Amino acid sequence: MSRVAKEPIAIPGGVKVDIRGGSIAVNGPKGNLDMKLNSLVKVTDDEGKVKVTARNSSVKSRAMSGTMRSLINNMVTGVSEGYQVGLVLVGTGYRAKANGSELDLSLGYSHPIKYVAPDSVKFEIKSESSSQVELAVYGIDKQQIGQVAADIRRMRPPEPYKGKGVRYANEQIRRKQAKSVA
Repeated sequence: MSRVAKEPIAIPGGVKVDIRGGSIAVNGPKGNLDMKLNSLVKVTDDEGKVKVTARNSSVKSRAMSGTMRSLINNMVTGVSEGYQVGLVLVGTGYRAKANGSELDLSLGYSHPIKYVAPDSVKFEIKSESSSQVELAVYGIDKQQIGQVAADIRRMRPPEPYKGKGVRYANEQIRRKQAKSVA
């Protein structure tokens, strides 16, 4: 069995887990999430803890038990606390304006870019200085906000010479030396 799957998932107060047939639904103060369960995994609810076990001893089943345990734990954390990914826009004239789940970006192109996120994802501009803008992506689905942040980063990835572009808040860009005159 996977080492990850051996540990049960503790359910915090205010969160309800409903296991029905081949799916699981998690309801909490921040929202609701549901997911289809893999047929190689058995999920049980024991007195406020969710346990994930492999149905048989095959390698695929044991590996999937750890994966499903992590996904269910992410769902429980998402509906109770939520997730956040930070982005930094570095560059002169790079701007962002948030309107709920819609984001207006100026990233040095000849036109502004409108990005419309799924309904459960929200944006917030944290600080705006002369050369960089800090942007936060909030949501309850960890995979979804990670994908939204990756989509925004892909619009103008950081370049290695000046460091301009969209980067994650904790990302370190390896800088290259520009050409030098011999």
